[in-house]
Amino acid sequence: MSLSEPAKVAIRRRITALFNDASKGERPILRRADALFAPDSVAWRVNGDIVTMMIGGVSGLLLQMLHPAVLAGVWDHSDFRSDMHGRLRRTAKFIAVTTYDHAKHGTAAIDRVRGIHDRIGGTLPDGTTYQAGDPALLAWVHVTEAISFLNAWIRYAEPDMSAADQDQYFAEMAVVAERLGTDPVPHDRASAEALIQSMRPALSVDARTREVARLVLNQSVGAILTDAASGVVMRAGVDLLPDWARAMHGLKTPPSPIIRAAGHGLARTLGWAYAGSPNHEVWSPEVTVWPRD
Repeated sequence: MSLSEPAKVAIRRRITALFNDASKGERPILRRADALFAPDSVAWRVNGDIVTMMIGGVSGLLLQMLHPAVLAGVWDHSDFRSDMHGRLRRTAKFIAVTTYDHAKHGTAAIDRVRGIHDRIGGTLPDGTTYQAGDPALLAWVHVTEAISFLNAWIRYAEPDMSAADQDQYFAEMAVVAERLGTDPVPHDRASAEALIQSMRPALSVDARTREVARLVLNQSVGAILTDAASGVVMRAGVDLLPDWARAMHGLKTPPSPIIRAAGHGLARTLGWAYAGSPNHEVWSPEVTVWPRD
């Protein structure tokens, strides 16, 4: 064992605790050769980076909540305000399962979420009714999430990513979106950007939007070093937003060079910590127990 290995393991254990509920016996998802996406897929490349997924996740959430029906679904039917960390952890687990776990587990997770969506609905403050399973509403959630993950990956991990690979990412993520009942589903970057632009007239901000955004950006995860990293992620997520979305939220543009340097530093640190980790290996179906930290 190298002298640095204990430090790497300590960091990995801290990250494991953030994304997995130990009281429920949760562990990180092992990567499987028989997942919904192949090991050489673009989805595997993009969705496996902790820092870029967190930054993209923050940016995606801030975009999603600009749609009043998405905001209402979170406000009316979620424990987001009392357990934001738990909700974010469940979202991360869904992405990990659908990208890396056995295909049967991935499809089961998708079907479970679709069943939940089908049961959720309500009325907006202006009297308009909404259903969480509305295909167009799901399209907004999907496209903002996918483009935010991809943009964070490009900014902090692969700035020279080819246009073909970017299109392929949307084509692969469409597999999950279509099974969830999403419509329309973009299969390339141009379609994704066009869909976002087409939905901008439906977006708005009110007191509830500001409250949820405040909860997202001010969350504490309970340790000084972890909170410092969380602050970098939050500010980088705001920096990743389109100018028009940041303006709608009333958020100031962060000092981009400083934030981006901090984001790159955090990405390098976790990249170092996860070198040699079982998270980066592909496991056979026979391996069912997490092999090591």
